[in-house]
Amino acid sequence: MEFESTEQKQMVCETLNNIHLAITRLDNRSMNVHSVDDYLTSPSGMEKLDAACMVLIAIGESVKTLDKLTEKKLLPTYPSIDWKGVMGVRDIIAHHYFEVDPDAVFGIIKNDLTPLKQAIEYFKNQLDIK
Repeated sequence: MEFESTEQKQMVCETLNNIHLAITRLDNRSMNVHSVDDYLTSPSGMEKLDAACMVLIAIGESVKTLDKLTEKKLLPTYPSIDWKGVMGVRDIIAHHYFEVDPDAVFGIIKNDLTPLKQAIEYFKNQLDIK
């Protein structure tokens, strides 16, 4: 992918690194969460769920930013990820917070973060980003 400016490449690099860091943080924080009940049965579990939702919002917003920065050219190069869905999760949590399904959040964390992290690592490698 060609960048129009050094600034554009720097912003893409920063965004990819932020997404990668957020996914890693969410992975680490949810290591001891083995079922949705781990979120729902204690105040500390509810705090973990709230924090996870905030990180998912940040990831979705950053993916939107990445798509905009690359003029919608980067994300389609990795079609096995539902990028629209990643961005949509952000919208659902941010705009319908009290209706968020904890089972869905748990499923995203347990099933979708690893493939998303692999996609981000792929982009970083393709763009030679450290």
